[in-house]
Amino acid sequence: MKCPFCGHDNTRVIDSRPSDENNSIRRRRVCDECQKRFTTYEKIETIPLIVIKKDSKRESYDRTKLESGVLRACYKRPISADEITRLVDQVETELFSREEREIPSAVIGELVMDKLKGLDSVAYVRFASVYREFKDVNTFMDELKKVIEKES
Repeated sequence: MKCPFCGHDNTRVIDSRPSDENNSIRRRRVCDECQKRFTTYEKIETIPLIVIKKDSKRESYDRTKLESGVLRACYKRPISADEITRLVDQVETELFSREEREIPSAVIGELVMDKLKGLDSVAYVRFASVYREFKDVNTFMDELKKVIEKES
């Protein structure tokens, strides 16, 4: 690996350890030429995932879109950033473990709702109201009743 400081291509690993809940490897390296140290991360390369939208358009999977939807649903809720990251990681793991190159956005939405339901009922209803496009208050109330019945 090339040194980011001097460009020399003779570097060596001086420390390796699992990172990001064992989803990547953190490597500490040193340049044999300038003796400066730097860190690299090694992550498993996954197959590119294409999301099939409701209107049948296709676009590349984007983790930040998934995270922002979950963040909006969890806004002002007692949910830590670590819990949100863990939820997104779980959804992502399930998506990539399917080994399908194309996946409908409906599948992603259902996975997120399933995870949110176990995490926070208010966040779940918020996400469901946007994802399922509730048309009126009665549809919203029907979903709320389902949540209340399950919590009782």
